[in-house]
Amino acid sequence: MKVFFEQYFDFHIMGEHFGEVLEAFIQNLLIFLVAAIVALIWGLVLALLRQAPGKKLIPIRFLTIAYIDILRAIPLLIIILVISGGVPFLTFLPKDIRIPEWLGKPDPFWYGVAALVFVYGAYMAEVYRAGIEAVPKGQMEAARSLGMSHFQAMRHIVVPQAVTKVPAPMLNELISLLKDTTLVSVIAFGESVLVSREIQAEQLNSSALILTAAFFLVICLPGARLVDYLIKRNQGKLSRGSHIEVA
Repeated sequence: MKVFFEQYFDFHIMGEHFGEVLEAFIQNLLIFLVAAIVALIWGLVLALLRQAPGKKLIPIRFLTIAYIDILRAIPLLIIILVISGGVPFLTFLPKDIRIPEWLGKPDPFWYGVAALVFVYGAYMAEVYRAGIEAVPKGQMEAARSLGMSHFQAMRHIVVPQAVTKVPAPMLNELISLLKDTTLVSVIAFGESVLVSREIQAEQLNSSALILTAAFFLVICLPGARLVDYLIKRNQGKLSRGSHIEVA
């Protein structure tokens, strides 16, 4: 037991490398922020394409569903490896896209962001879809009867209501996204897990990994409690609504 605590809870090593691990963890947060913003937008686009009406848009709906199903089925790690290993060789693309170094960040940063957006955009599309389908169909019918197009009705009536129904599951996906930023370490980007493993190899001690875990706990635990609160609040609203309806 003593050896275990010396190996994983050496507070001297944690203190000595605290700033180094914290700086690397900030890189995880930056990946998360960029990927989360783009994935939220991309997920909404996918959800709207999946809900597109009419026979003419059947191919778009089919491709959207195929994209969502495939990206949710393939492990994120494989997507990261495929993007980082394949995109640089797509010579028909401009070099700035194949090997991006935007905003002073190296290409592994952007490959990681792209992989997270592609995968989590698919997951978020399903969350949005659940919210859209939870809106009573009469809302769409009423909007169309007022002369709105399908797009206008979705934009002004359905989507605003749908978004209010999905904060808990969406926040859950965002917590998972934050944790999965550590997978970018496999393409040699200096985020917290990679830096912690380098310290582990140098010190022959794993305490830096526990320090990294602590940083994630500080962010993810409050997020998990917020998810629980939102779920309970939503259940309370449904319960009050059912009592009113019975009365």
